[in-house]
Amino acid sequence: MGQKVHPKGFRLGTVFTWTSRWFADSKHYREFLFEDVELRKYIFSKLKNAGLEQVDIERSINKMKIIIRVSRPGLVIGRGGSGLEEMKKAVERFLHKFESKRKEILHQKFSGDTGNIKIEIVVEPVKEPNLSAYLVATTIADQLARRIPHKRACNQALERVMGAGAGGVKIALSGRIAGAEIARHEKFGAGTVPLSTIRENVDFAAVPSLTKSGYIGVKVWICKK
Repeated sequence: MGQKVHPKGFRLGTVFTWTSRWFADSKHYREFLFEDVELRKYIFSKLKNAGLEQVDIERSINKMKIIIRVSRPGLVIGRGGSGLEEMKKAVERFLHKFESKRKEILHQKFSGDTGNIKIEIVVEPVKEPNLSAYLVATTIADQLARRIPHKRACNQALERVMGAGAGGVKIALSGRIAGAEIARHEKFGAGTVPLSTIRENVDFAAVPSLTKSGYIGVKVWICKK
């Protein structure tokens, strides 16, 4: 049986960089890491309609920079930047509540205080949403949840991705596809996706789709030229 390696983790440092960029000692490392995970969940749930692709977090001594990559930046920024200010206040409230809960659970005192940390939010637009594996997988998962035939959803996604200029795309579905009693695995592909070549820019995402029959896993690999 072949050993499976995460395509983005395999290329960290060469093609991709880390989504959390900061340094912490052994005392605070796990707290900061858990805080990043919870913050990403919160932002993804809040900005789902804006086509959110990725959230990068950079920390310094008294500053936290959050870089949000979305396909529809106008929904995040709002009229005159009002949406961005509202998002900043929501993140500050979330971090304040999260830190107080963390102190209660662990019964420890931490030097970091979100009240003194300056939060900066930067919105970056996704130039081509059809070349983003996460956005493509999310679209397919939403279509499956709305009971659209899986072959039609996947074939349309293949056409859109290849039309956007990708070198290759591969889609894998796993679960009770089309409400079948026995779970199965189906693959769809176009072009070439060289997973063993480190210098190739291969984007990957796995998104679950909740259907009436249960969860269907959607995985998408996109090789960008």
